[in-house]
Amino acid sequence: MNGWTGQILRVNLTAKTFKKESFSEEFARKWVGGRGFAAKILFDELKPGIDPLGPDNKFIVALGPIAGIPAPNTGKAVVAGKSPMTGGYGDGNLGTRVAEQLRKAGYDALIVEGKAERPTMLYIEDDKVEFLPADAVWGQGTYATNDWIYAKYGKGVGVLNIGQGGENMVRYAVVRSLEGRAGGRTGIGAVMGSKLLKAVVVKGTKPIAQADPEGMKKVGHDDLRQVHQLDKQTGWSIQSTNGVLAWCNEVAALPVRNFRKTHHPDAWKVDGERLNNARIATYGCPNCTMRCGITIHDDEGRESELDYENIGLLGPNLEIFDLPQVASLNYLCDEYGIDTMSAGCVLSFYADAIDHGAVAGDYKFGDSEASKKLLGLIARREGEIGDLLAEGSLRAARKFGHGSEAYAMQVKGLDVAAYNCKFIPGMALAFGVSPIGAHHKESWVITFELKQTSRESYGPEKAKKVIELQRIRGGLFEYMVSCRFPWIELGWGLENYPKYFKLATGLDWTLDDFWTVSDRIYALMKLFWLREYPQTDRKLDYPPAVWFDPTNADTDGPIAGKHLEYDKYDGLLQHYYDIRGYDKRGIPTKATLERLGLAEEAKAAERFGSLT
Repeated sequence: MNGWTGQILRVNLTAKTFKKESFSEEFARKWVGGRGFAAKILFDELKPGIDPLGPDNKFIVALGPIAGIPAPNTGKAVVAGKSPMTGGYGDGNLGTRVAEQLRKAGYDALIVEGKAERPTMLYIEDDKVEFLPADAVWGQGTYATNDWIYAKYGKGVGVLNIGQGGENMVRYAVVRSLEGRAGGRTGIGAVMGSKLLKAVVVKGTKPIAQADPEGMKKVGHDDLRQVHQLDKQTGWSIQSTNGVLAWCNEVAALPVRNFRKTHHPDAWKVDGERLNNARIATYGCPNCTMRCGITIHDDEGRESELDYENIGLLGPNLEIFDLPQVASLNYLCDEYGIDTMSAGCVLSFYADAIDHGAVAGDYKFGDSEASKKLLGLIARREGEIGDLLAEGSLRAARKFGHGSEAYAMQVKGLDVAAYNCKFIPGMALAFGVSPIGAHHKESWVITFELKQTSRESYGPEKAKKVIELQRIRGGLFEYMVSCRFPWIELGWGLENYPKYFKLATGLDWTLDDFWTVSDRIYALMKLFWLREYPQTDRKLDYPPAVWFDPTNADTDGPIAGKHLEYDKYDGLLQHYYDIRGYDKRGIPTKATLERLGLAEEAKAAERFGSLT
């Protein structure tokens, strides 16, 4: 089976057993890989209502047919499970040598089940699987764990590991790899921790089966050089993702003070120019020629790798405008293995809740030292407040009460990424309908909305664009599996990906073929939500209530007095459902499911909630 190994490695930590399982070419063509494999496996194998932090959940690593091959930015893997943050389908992707090494070991996916008796490291080398004690690094952060593994096995191995946040099942704990790579902000690191799985180490020696290996090698290497040249010509890597911070501040889209404000006069102090000036090193994922990981020294001299999301949410959103201090907060999140985005939102929500009298406390916006201490309490679940904030902003708001849930900046339980949509309807919709919660990776529609359409509009063109981007960003790149940046930032054409797919698999697909797969996966993720929440309705796809609040509107700047309008947003949401072929609750109709080849999945889901 060209393009796929045709094998999945299933590991049971409870029994300390493993086995190789084959999958059919029909399965491969239907789900392709990555997110497609993960969503289908979890939908089929998890019983509804299981505890995401219990032994019945599964930790999945899934790759795609171009993952790990020598082509632009293919060093990516998807990690997935039932989300501890949302209770729905959860995943994330990260740059890691596991993408190449797991495929060379002979597998397209890894399924980890059960729970170990003691802290365990899983070592995979081709057909060999070992369950090794991880006591030496249990309780250690991700940097020390990575160093320990490299010292033992060499730097060429693929590594996934967790820090104290994962060990203590912080609901937004992530999986870490390489210098600053992290993924699974839906709490996949906590899933590993719940299984006492400290790390996965992979080494493979087999060739990756491809339809035209020589053609792939030539095209891939040529394209790597071309992408590198495009990066040099555009200068994108000079500021990397943080180049967007100044623009967000200018157009009133920056998260400031728990998203209460949309811009700030001191934002320039942490912008892309300042980040580049402080650069001491640059890191990237395997097969990357446009490296985005700008590293600077934090206030204690430690190396901290930064990008826009963590600067935006650990900086302006906490009203901290000292770049080394922001870098220190980011370093701690990475060391503890907790999501920088959720951490920034949880801390800002806590400060906001104190300001509004929902809870007593002395934590304040702008206090970087107190923020560092709180991150430690959260990672260790230490004390009442550390334990509560480790649950995420939604659960904390439900505990605090006093209307605080309205300004807990989350969707479906997952905290909002660093784009303030107080008056950006299309991007608010993208957050609302994201199938894993408020993540920007699904449909980054904000530039289309602010540069090519009217900000005032709630028209169907925005819903259509959200879907178009979901098919590409949350679809194609998530199941192939590859990084989006060459396409997004450098204009590397989408037509290159069917070309890679054909060289790998021999299948001559059009982009429309890929969009059908994307729609199929999105529909399945919706069925997963229906199964877990049978009473679900369209309110699940609404952004935070505070964005609709006229008393929270800006008093100055480009959107002074403006805010999202409830009825108009609801109409925009309906446009999205209509184009998708979903009912008024946001659930795919039977006709849509049959068109996408999901008749059997529809029958399984209908036991828990009716379909129209």
